Amino acid sequence: MNHVDVPVTEARAQFADLVNRVAYTGEPVKLTRRGRVMAALVSPEDLELLEAVRAQRADLQVGGTVPPGQPSRPAERPQQQPQPPMRIAAEYRPPGFSR
Repeated sequence: MNHVDVPVTEARAQFADLVNRVAYTGEPVKLTRRGRVMAALVSPEDLELLEAVRAQRADLQVGGTVPPGQPSRPAERPQQQPQPPMRIAAEYRPPGFSR
């Protein structure tokens, strides 16, 4: 999967375009300052995956214990209702784009 590195100063001016790019393409955008990655914009699917990985890592670090009220195995977790697709009333147009 491709990604884009954007300096934070540029990201401020292009924030809406960067959000749309992530929403439409699913490509993460890395926000940099002086060449170091400071933050990232990711799709909701990637965020869910990251949260699941972090939760699994936390479970393993505390000796396999699971927080109260949480099922011990993924198979035991209740199924979430499917959400309708997100609708965005904009489209990504790279700089210099014209119709």
